[in-house]
Amino acid sequence: MSHKLFVSLPIKNLDRTVAFFKALGFTFNPKFDSENGACMLIGKHAYAMLVVEDLFKTFTKKQICDTKTHVEGAYGISCESRAEVEAMWTKALACGAKDGGPPEDHAFMYSRSFEDLDGHHWEVVWMDPKEAVQ
Repeated sequence: MSHKLFVSLPIKNLDRTVAFFKALGFTFNPKFDSENGACMLIGKHAYAMLVVEDLFKTFTKKQICDTKTHVEGAYGISCESRAEVEAMWTKALACGAKDGGPPEDHAFMYSRSFEDLDGHHWEVVWMDPKEAVQ
């Protein structure tokens, strides 16, 4: 059975957030876009629903995480090479992201991390295809 993954993330400013991820090369499905959210395509079966905080608050009775002091998760995006990892990470920082720390290099796997404009933690990862999870 094949599943699709939809991760909903609270954001403060929709236009700014969409512009940030478009600058990183992501596309959006306009069918699910509104003044309160956008559907970012991550892969064939993976999507990030970027939802303005006021609407996101209606999804749960819990408080939204303050990403200045807490992390609600780490979201990984695979790349096809180390160079692609570096390019996306560099572009993210140039577009206003914060550096998530030093690179992780394990020979068969390489990653860089950043915090997006709303403080969400993203891992950009390359893994040797011979070692990749199938």
